[in-house]
Amino acid sequence: MPHFNDISQYSYVPETKENLDWADLPSIDLSKYGTEEGKNELAAQLIEAIRTKGFFYVIGHGIPQERIDRQYSLGNAFYNLPGEEKLKYIADLENGGYTGYRPGGRRLLDGGVYDRTEVYNLRTTGGHMDNHPLPQLIQDNLEELEAFGKELHDKILDPLFVLTAIALELPHDFFTKLHRYESNHESHLRYMKYSKFPKEEADKITDGLQSPGHTDLGTYTLLFRQPVAALQIKDHKTGAWKWAKPLDGSFTVNSCDTFSFLTGNYIKSTIHRVSLPPKDQRDVDRLGLLYFSRPQNDLVLSTVDSPVLKREGYTQNEFERGGHKVPTMAEFTKLKQTWQQKGVRSYKETDGQEILPGFVGRRHN
Repeated sequence: MPHFNDISQYSYVPETKENLDWADLPSIDLSKYGTEEGKNELAAQLIEAIRTKGFFYVIGHGIPQERIDRQYSLGNAFYNLPGEEKLKYIADLENGGYTGYRPGGRRLLDGGVYDRTEVYNLRTTGGHMDNHPLPQLIQDNLEELEAFGKELHDKILDPLFVLTAIALELPHDFFTKLHRYESNHESHLRYMKYSKFPKEEADKITDGLQSPGHTDLGTYTLLFRQPVAALQIKDHKTGAWKWAKPLDGSFTVNSCDTFSFLTGNYIKSTIHRVSLPPKDQRDVDRLGLLYFSRPQNDLVLSTVDSPVLKREGYTQNEFERGGHKVPTMAEFTKLKQTWQQKGVRSYKETDGQEILPGFVGRRHN
């Protein structure tokens, strides 16, 4: 099995030339993060972004492009493994497990076409990526992978958590203490491959979607720049679907369910979906690289005691308003993952199911 340094370099395809309806997303420039004035400016920009758009770009983060390119190369090498090799590492999907491999063909898309989406998740908990067993390809490069996960926390997530705390008039370390890289949590790095459809299958997918509208279950999701257009965002204010444009040197970031719970729905969980690519990119596979942040497993997902939330009237989330038991992060993760992954069926069949008292799973189109 090749070592990381021997893996072929991943080649990015050209961006689409089609004139798509791109979302106008703000950019959070973390190069300004080093001063109190810069932090306050960025905190105001961030809270406006996640309350109005839900998605934003992060630039000025200081992670070299070469480090990101190496991750794409490793992800590509994983998906080039024989199918029978990848199946050795399949996750316990029926019981809400997500660490490991998920093969394509588990969901029936519109038009009776099965999906071609593969997922490989590496959970980072206690400062280590603890999937067992690991493919030799991953095992050989585990130290570098763990260092990369730590770098994402140090250079992007921790600053975003501090800015979120400032915006809510909380102690600066309020959210970073809940997301310590060395704690027991279920943040994870994901390699995700959307294989191209034969034209006759793509033509049958009448709604044009590879994944319907949904929300993520953690706090922030980091999406690494991917030139194949497919991500679409539902604007919080207008409800319109817009394409997310790949921006050089950036991460595309969205807010998720857990931040909605912790802020009494003041921060909204952003609805997004994955479309078929534009026609000039439908003859290529789309390799995605993502990092999903989640707070420590034992955190009870109650609304935090924030002066801003009290002034604005956001003092209870859906569990508290309904008089339901408020779940821990581990409990919510297990239940929503089970809803997302159990069985081979269409996405429509799971829409509207109660995941736990007070929270219903939704698909949005």
